[in-house]
Amino acid sequence: MTVNVGWIGLGLIGKPMARRLVDAGYPVTVWNRTSAKAGDLVSAGARLAANPREAAAASDILFTCVSDPPALEDVLRGPDGALAGLRAGSVLVDCSTVSPVLARQVAVEAASHGAEFLEAPVTGGTWGAEKGELVFLTGGEAATFDRVQPVLAHLGKKLFHLGPHGTGQSVKLGMNLIYALEVQALAEALALVGGAGIAPEKLLDVLASSMGRAPVLDIKAPMMLAGDYTPSFPLRLMHKDLGLALELSNQLGVPLPATAASRETYSAVKGAATEDVDYAAVRRFWPR
Repeated sequence: MTVNVGWIGLGLIGKPMARRLVDAGYPVTVWNRTSAKAGDLVSAGARLAANPREAAAASDILFTCVSDPPALEDVLRGPDGALAGLRAGSVLVDCSTVSPVLARQVAVEAASHGAEFLEAPVTGGTWGAEKGELVFLTGGEAATFDRVQPVLAHLGKKLFHLGPHGTGQSVKLGMNLIYALEVQALAEALALVGGAGIAPEKLLDVLASSMGRAPVLDIKAPMMLAGDYTPSFPLRLMHKDLGLALELSNQLGVPLPATAASRETYSAVKGAATEDVDYAAVRRFWPR
């Protein structure tokens, strides 16, 4: 049976994911706030919807992949929102990183339209989306996960079903917390070594010998050395995710002192940035 797929959100991660499904032969209907971003997908065979509601109405499985909680609420709710167009028996899959509370709310709203919901935030960055090597951190009913798994297999190398709604987002926030602190720790170490008059490459050589291959050394360290912060994972989104992690920590009564301190650093760099930059740009906090 042909599975009709809808895709809302054609950003750095969402667009290559949608493209992989088009290339796999799925009938794909897309919508993006800036419709021009859909041009090459339409040329490749996708259909462009007039609004999120139309994209949902055309879909057996509808994906959303947007930047933050307000963006998700905007595309889902209202008379032209995706929730209004969901088919009974369809599945809404959200690949955005939002709060566990919002994920649970969306699950209830989807159910009121007779649809299932799976939260499925991802890790792996733009390169992982392009290669189909993302890692999915899903939360929802096991039967819903099983139903969507064949489609997700075109997009990811590892699919985790972590439990009920809210679990996928909670684990994703924990992951991003680690990534943010790791990159800040590297930036601080480079600042310290540079302050001692030592070439930063020497620290990286020693780290590589000690740690082996690691994303922070293979991907983020070269960006820091070159000062090239073309975004793969924008700093504005990492800043947002640290805020969501702190929000969750307040709800749970779990203190996150290192995360709170790190978010201050990310806030300072974000406030000073005049362009969209990768979160490796946190190194800008320390003048060279």
